[in-house]
Formats: sequence, C-alpha cells, structure tokens
Amino acid sequence: MRDAAYRCAVVILSDRAASGVRPDGCVPVVRETLGAAFQVTDERILADEPAALQAALIELADAGMPLVLTSGGTGLGPRDRTPQATAAVLDYEVPGMAEAMRAASLRVVATAMLSRAVVGVRDRTLIVNLPGSPKAVRETLAVILPVLPHALDLLANTVIDG
Repeated sequence: MRDAAYRCAVVILSDRAASGVRPDGCVPVVRETLGAAFQVTDERILADEPAALQAALIELADAGMPLVLTSGGTGLGPRDRTPQATAAVLDYEVPGMAEAMRAASLRVVATAMLSRAVVGVRDRTLIVNLPGSPKAVRETLAVILPVLPHALDLLANTVIDG
C-alpha cells in the first residue's frame, strides 16, 4: 500500500475555455473520479493548439509528473488535434487503454467510435487523452482507473514481484 497519493496533471484543450467564453467543467470531474489515491497538482487550460500542448506535455514529463490527463480535442473537428500532438511526443503508445475507453463508451453512445484518443508513455510519464465533455470524462476515466496505479508503479519501477 502506498503512503502518498499519485501526482497528476490535467491539461484541458478548449478554445472557448482558454479564452474565457465558457468555464471548464472537466477538471472537477477528473478530481472527483480519481479520488483520494490521486492528487492533481497541475491544471492547465490551453487553446486547441498542437504546439502549446506538445510543449506542456514535454515540460510535465521532463519534470517527472507520473500521470498527465488531457481532455478535449479528440474528435473529428478541424481543431481537434490532441491525438496527433500527443503522439508526436510519446516514446510509445499503450493502445489497450485507449481501446478499452472506446469500447466501454461505445456501449453508451455510438459516436464513441469517432474518438481518436491516444494513451502512451513519454519517459516515465503516462499520458492519457480523455474526451472533452464532463460526462464522457467521468465514463472513460472510470474505465481505466482500476489499472492506473499498477501502470504508474510499473513506470516508476516500484512493482515488487511475489
């Protein structure tokens, strides 16, 4: 049993939230869904700009943030470029997690098959693309939540066999 909560960052991708046109509703949902085992220590709201997202992901991973959750920009819209920006900074992908999120969401809404969300690793940081709506964030994060501690322990090389 760990004594401390896992640290994580949340990066929201939304032109409207970044410009102040509407408030973000996803960060509170992430905090609530993660629960006490996780501590959100960094929150950012960015416009849907790939270069800004890439810079943030690199900065957070290079600083040793164990988990970075992005929200937004995973659909088919012309400014939805979160998956490409994320993939560009990854060392490797973890496709099973993205597939699990899509499969579970597909049981709720048919448009889930349009999600291009990516999950992967940069150095020892797990980066997860979540959808942009609070309801979808809650649903998809709940799917991967049971495996997040093990994934983070593997990346931190703290899993003890036996």
